[in-house]
Amino acid sequence: MNQVTEQSSAPGKAVGRLLGLSAIGIFIFFIPISLQGKTSIPLDHMVGWLRGALGEAGAGWYAMAMILAGAVYPLITGRWKQSLTDRVFLLLKWLGVVAGILALTGAGPAALQTPDMLPFLFNKLVISVGLIVPIGSVFLAFLVGYGLLEAIGILVQKLMQPIWRTPGRSAIDAVASFVGSYSIGLLITNRVYVSGHYSAREAAIIATGFSTVSATFMIIVAKTLGLMAIWNQYFWLTLLITFVVTAITVRLPPLSRLDNQAQHREPACENGNRLGIAWQSGLEIAEQAPSLGKNVVDNFKDGLVMTISILPSIMSVGLIGLLVAKYTPMFDWLGYLFYPVTWLWGVEDGMLLSKATASGLAEMFLPALLMAEADFVARFAAGVVCVSSILFFSASIPCILATRLPLKVGTLVLVWFIRAFLSLLLAIPVAMLIAP
Repeated sequence: MNQVTEQSSAPGKAVGRLLGLSAIGIFIFFIPISLQGKTSIPLDHMVGWLRGALGEAGAGWYAMAMILAGAVYPLITGRWKQSLTDRVFLLLKWLGVVAGILALTGAGPAALQTPDMLPFLFNKLVISVGLIVPIGSVFLAFLVGYGLLEAIGILVQKLMQPIWRTPGRSAIDAVASFVGSYSIGLLITNRVYVSGHYSAREAAIIATGFSTVSATFMIIVAKTLGLMAIWNQYFWLTLLITFVVTAITVRLPPLSRLDNQAQHREPACENGNRLGIAWQSGLEIAEQAPSLGKNVVDNFKDGLVMTISILPSIMSVGLIGLLVAKYTPMFDWLGYLFYPVTWLWGVEDGMLLSKATASGLAEMFLPALLMAEADFVARFAAGVVCVSSILFFSASIPCILATRLPLKVGTLVLVWFIRAFLSLLLAIPVAMLIAP
């Protein structure tokens, strides 16, 4: 009798997890609510409440502790010894510690303490990222841990090969990367590639076309650009543009010329009711998933590691990027490559948007930082380009170089340029259509 009860309750538990826990994740990330006169998604409200509880001083010291932990972490793990890239980034992380101390204390050259330099970078970006990534990682457990993404993956499986030229299984990888994080996405991609289930071309497409920053990072971009009032439009349109750009990029060199031989090819898609198969797949994952407590703890640990890994680099590379943007013509020169697009659409802040787009190669947040005071069309376009261009030197490019994927720096920079150009070309008219 007990065995019968167990068997009958297991599907009920799986259904509760798939529908109930996934619904909580959807609510936290995608359903705007109004609290104290402010309309935003629940995650943003939570971060705002925590920052208010900590106070500006407390939040600053917390961010500084995370930056210092991030600089010490590679020394403890020994990872800094693995490659020249890791050693360079260890140096950048310690430069981030110095920059963080200067921002916190107000010391140092006056040029660094102007409102658009260290104070802006530290208070508007670093503290926000430092709070939102750990909190967001907790609730990602609801969104990605109980079968929702697997069910979605089955539903879109038929689209992957003809549109993006990747196997059906990459649908889960793609969506998980977008909702979770590029680092987790790259980890999955590298593992599948090394095991022979992705070709070099397929792995490169996924790494450069889907492994973008997470939804939690997008919230920071949207807040910086004043786009939280249209969060759902911003999120879904950015996702759409990112995937459209990927569909175009896979058909162009250098990605189209990479080797497409894989040791283990994916079997033909099962026949039958795709919705039913997706439902069953989601239920299986929900049933096999660890307990909510374990999932939350594991996600929180991953979120903390990610936080300490990126904050020092954001602080150092972000500051270098801001200094280069303000005091050198480098991004002006690079910006001319994108100016034909902004000129074509008649954007009011066309040259500034072109320059901001070019700055994204250094750090994905820089376009948002540079365009924070621009008109709506330029701000929205910058927000899309931040995410859709995917590749940047402060984090994603070193992560890709640390994998076994056959991608060199020159290839990655060329793919970045193509993605940024196409993203700008699509984002500007979309922004014009939805402009208030």
